[in-house]
Parts: sequence; structure tokens; C-alpha cells
Amino acid sequence: MRARYGVPLTLTAVGAAGLAYAAGFEVRSFRLRRVTVPVLPRGMRPLRVLQVSDIHMVSGQRKKQRWLQSLAGLRPDFVVNTGDNLSDPEGVPEALDALGPLMEFPGAYVFGSNDYYGPKLRNPARYLIERAQGRHGLNGNAPAVGAVHNPWEELRDAFDAAGWVGLSNSRGRLKLEGIEIALTGLDDPHIKRDRYAEVAGGPESGADLSLAVVHAPYLRSLDAFTADGYPLILAGHTHGGQLCIPFYGALVTNCDIDTDRVKGLSSHTAAGHTSYLHVSAGCGTNRYTPVRFACPPEATLLTLTARG
Repeated sequence: MRARYGVPLTLTAVGAAGLAYAAGFEVRSFRLRRVTVPVLPRGMRPLRVLQVSDIHMVSGQRKKQRWLQSLAGLRPDFVVNTGDNLSDPEGVPEALDALGPLMEFPGAYVFGSNDYYGPKLRNPARYLIERAQGRHGLNGNAPAVGAVHNPWEELRDAFDAAGWVGLSNSRGRLKLEGIEIALTGLDDPHIKRDRYAEVAGGPESGADLSLAVVHAPYLRSLDAFTADGYPLILAGHTHGGQLCIPFYGALVTNCDIDTDRVKGLSSHTAAGHTSYLHVSAGCGTNRYTPVRFACPPEATLLTLTARG
């Protein structure tokens, strides 16, 4: 009896302990990562950019709200929000309350699919199946039917009122004490809302630095930005894999980027050009899969320094 049932019971206990850790602790174990990226012209002072992504706010997430509010103490030069602020149609007030102190700083934003549409309950194993079949979002799956529409216009209006620059298939500029930052952004490629032809042409002349911003790091967007010569691309969407294997890493990315670049700073090469790429693992989860394992929720403070 002991030999027959001992191993299954042990595996069940280990699995239950892992799930309790992933859902009860790590998903609320918020971290700040710090990254240095040498992309500025020589002689220019360093710039500190706070990237927040994939907040997936649900009503009642007080700890997440307080943590996001506390990030204002970093005093960044500007903030970049790479989308998926919501996971609840009722979460807009909490999302804006959490981001309120950060909206006192210059900023820019793009939206992700979960800003536009509410999440649906789905088997997490489908991410593995879809990756194996090369299907990601609306890029390989049938359009969603009966999707819940989130009140994303309220987010947009609040961000715009705070002076943040909307970058959904558009360009914008931030002026920072004599420094001018040009930004080019895309709407979410995960649901085929990206329109690169509307913003093509590469970095703007006259700006001290040009950055590219997109929610989901699909290869077609990374290729286009890199071929046009942007030195740095900021993205989110992947959740860093969300459920990772210790000492191995992510199993899925929920897009067509490889798992080696599912989060953090890396590079991308296209048409003879190379850009830095930073993918945020984000600080939230889909409301129906509120777990993280070996992939803590995060925001990133990027210090941009002069090129060598």
C-alpha cells in the first residue's frame, strides 16, 4: 500500500504546495528591476525611464495599487506604460488610482488587447498547444466572439489629461528640461491592430533620442522598428512566461518571439540593423489565472546612458 500510493501522494503534495506559493505569495511579490542601456548620444546626461506593463488591474487589488503608487518615489525622468492595464471592466478607477502619482511625470502609453477586451476563462494548456501550432492571438486563431468590451476610453482620456502621449499607431514627443524625446508606437499586434505603414520612416530628425513602443513583441513589429533604425524598443505582453521552470525559464511567450527573450534586455537584428529590446514581465496576470511561478511581477527602471 505504501509503495503503491506514496509517490502519487508526494507529487500531489508538491504540486499543491507549488500552486499555493504561486497563487498566495509570488503573484504579490512585486519587484523593481534595474537595467542600463547605452543608447544616448555622447555627452548627454543619463535618463531614467520607468516602464510599467501588464498591470491587469482587478477591483480589490490593494497591494498592487500601493506598490505602483510607491514607484513615484523613484522620480523617473519619464514613464512608459506598455499596456494591458485592465483585467476587469470595473477596474478603471483602481488602475487610475494606482497610476495617479506616476501621472505627475511626463509619460507615454500604448494599449494592449486587455485594455480593449475583458479576459475569458481558458485552459492554460492552450498556450502550449497554440505555440506548438504557431498560433498566437488573432494572428493564428479565429476572431473572438462575444468578447466583453472594457471602458478603455476612460483610461485614454485620463492619460491624455495628465499629458501622457498616446502612441497607438502614432508618433509623439516629450520635452524634458532641454532634452527632446521622440517616440513611435503601435497599437497591439496581438489582435492585429498594428499599422506600421502609418508611422514608418524611422527616428525623427531634431530629437535627442528616438524610442519605439509596442505592447506585444511580435517579430513583424520588431523587424520594422529595427530596420528603421530605432536604438531601443520597449514592449510587454509576455508576462515573462508567467509559469516558468526554475533554472530553465519560460515555456511560452504568447507571441512569436523566442523564449530566450521573453523578458529583460536583449537585442533584435533586422535588415542589417540591431536594436536593444526590453520586454517587461509585467506586474499582473489574467484574472482567471492569478498565479506566477519563478517569474515575479515587476516594473523596470531603465537608465539610458551615452553610447560607448
